[in-house]
Amino acid sequence: MTAGRLPSLLLFTSLVALVAAFGAQFEPGAWYSQLQKPDWNPPNWVFGPVWTLLYIGIAAAGWLVWRETRRVQPVLQLWGLQLIANGVWSWLFFGLHEPGVALVDIAVLFCLIVSFIIVSRRYSVAASWLFVPYAIWVGFAAALNASIWSAN
Repeated sequence: MTAGRLPSLLLFTSLVALVAAFGAQFEPGAWYSQLQKPDWNPPNWVFGPVWTLLYIGIAAAGWLVWRETRRVQPVLQLWGLQLIANGVWSWLFFGLHEPGVALVDIAVLFCLIVSFIIVSRRYSVAASWLFVPYAIWVGFAAALNASIWSAN
């Protein structure tokens, strides 16, 4: 990797880390533990490692597209919007205790992820594929969010 590429990789990594740190402020806590959850709800320890891997992929995907475009294109706007929606979900669900509103946010997030997958393919097939596990996980999380919202 050339020295010229390192600052942009650090920028994308830093943006993702900021969103991860923002979301981490809103821990599940007692409120979440008292909610009715489906039998297929994963144990809490699963979420940290999964999100760590996904965040690495999110940063890499944004960076790969940037390397090809070198300017803010609609595809990078999608990347930024999904990152914002990602961070907002934790605040809505765990911070405000609003699973119904969080469900709307995660539906928007899912649409943004799928849009990025489709649009980014033009610039980087690898970036597009890096978002596929993210889409699968967010789809699962949306179903979990919906189940918790309807049960409570």
